[in-house]
This record gives sequence, C-alpha cells and structure tokens, in this order.
Amino acid sequence: FSIFFTDLDSFLLTSMAYDRYVAICHPLHYMTIMKQALCNLLVAVSWILSCASALSHTLLLAQLSFCADNTVHHFFCDLGALLKLSCSDTSLNELVIFTVGVAVITLPLICILISYVRIGTTILKVPSTRSICKALSTCGSHLSVVSLYYGTIIWLYFFPSSSTSSNKNIIGSVMYTVVTPLLNP
Repeated sequence: FSIFFTDLDSFLLTSMAYDRYVAICHPLHYMTIMKQALCNLLVAVSWILSCASALSHTLLLAQLSFCADNTVHHFFCDLGALLKLSCSDTSLNELVIFTVGVAVITLPLICILISYVRIGTTILKVPSTRSICKALSTCGSHLSVVSLYYGTIIWLYFFPSSSTSSNKNIIGSVMYTVVTPLLNP
C-alpha cells in the first residue's frame, strides 16, 4: 500500500500540474480540454500504473528469503529496509526499483517541471500584475506540495549518504507519506 499510494501521489501531482497548465496557458479552452472523460482517464491511468508498480515490487519481494533479525528499523516497510533484511540475492529487486523509480518518480517530475516552465513563460507575457498574482495563487499551493514531495524523495533516495541515520530516513519518509498528502490541495 505504501508503494501504491506514493506512486499514486506522484501521478496525481502530475495530473494536477497538467490541469494548472491548461488553466493558465489555455484558459479559453479549459472546459473543452479538461472534460470529465479526460479527468477520469487521468485518474484511472494513475491508479493502474500505481497498482502495476506496487504489484511488481510485491511479487519480487515475495520471492526473497528472510533470515536472522526481521526487525524493520523504519517508519514503514520501505523497500530498501526490507531488502536489507533479505539473505537472498536482491540484484533483480534493485534493478526493478531503479527502473520503475525512473518511470514513476523521474518522468512525472519532468512533466511537472515542463508544465511549470510553460506556465512561467505564459505568466511573463502577461502585462497585468493582477493576472500574474492570480496565476501565482493558482499554482502556489501545488508548487509547495510538489517541492516538499519531490524534494524529500530526492533528498532520501537520490543522494543517500553512507552514514544515513535511521532518524533521517524516518523523518524523510513521514514527510512524503504523511505530510505531503495532508497538504495536497
């Protein structure tokens, strides 16, 4: 469930970034582009991709053997923490974590960044200060959630230190699993 909801959050943040992009860059076409069918499709695809990701990790994890101390020193059963407990070869699991991680975390982040670059260029073309403030207020809460969510994930997983303390991992995990969904507009 933790993998599923983390991935789902990533995809839904991407869908929300696309919604903001359409609202600001194509305001007159917003209702024709963001129809109910497209919104339903974005949510359904998010659920399907998240489920496929979580299922792939769960099935691979079920193939591993665990021996000795089975205490997870983490906030939840994070894949990295579980792989450390395994006495089997985890190279396939690590390869899938990297590959799926690129697809589930990096690609949505790139899409979000592209949408906000397009939003930024559109905002800079607007002569009215009031319109700029309105556009920024539309994006502000989403940008703060995106920054907190991806900033924490990048801090924990892309730049791990060899002396990473358990408390740092727990605090970081709480940030992107509990705090970010609570702040999500």
